[in-house]
Amino acid sequence: MSKSRTLHWLLALLCAVSALPLAAQSLAGPSASNQTGTSSAAFDPLGKSSATTSPLTQPTLTPGVLLLMELEGRFAKDVAIGGGKAFSTWFADDAVTLNNGQPAVLGRAGIAAQAQWDAKDYQLTWTPQGAQMGPSNDMGFTWGHYEGHSKDRNGNPIVISGRYLTIWKKLPDGTWKVAMDASANEPPEAGECCVLPKP
Repeated sequence: MSKSRTLHWLLALLCAVSALPLAAQSLAGPSASNQTGTSSAAFDPLGKSSATTSPLTQPTLTPGVLLLMELEGRFAKDVAIGGGKAFSTWFADDAVTLNNGQPAVLGRAGIAAQAQWDAKDYQLTWTPQGAQMGPSNDMGFTWGHYEGHSKDRNGNPIVISGRYLTIWKKLPDGTWKVAMDASANEPPEAGECCVLPKP
């Protein structure tokens, strides 16, 4: 897939995402019961679900979404064991990372140069909360919440957290790699987005 085609697809995906039936693709837990007593999944735009439901027990998830969730789980497991070295192996040669407040990192070699942490010193974990497969089934995205745990020089715990978006693409050899990984701060609490600062 050419870079211009990939960029066009990503822009179209981001523009159309609000029109897609994400309620069926979200991993938010059941939020309401219908009159037959069965639960229906609800889309939570902030991912603040209090219940977690296994995607394997939700029949509304498509095979493409299940594939993306499986990839995400394998990715997370490898990073938990292998740290930064394992993290960088999941990226395509032309991948991009966009970390909150940081310049973009282009290419797997650049990503590997920055991903030098040891899993014993820094634990990066994440929980996917939704996914969407593109119409051609060769590109899709997952999103959710991440946390990083480490310690300062005095042994005090340091925790960072935020939101992430991972864009996956299928390579010509049939393997799936990360095309882009982006992270940002957590959104403000409900009702706090437009509050004036307090003196």
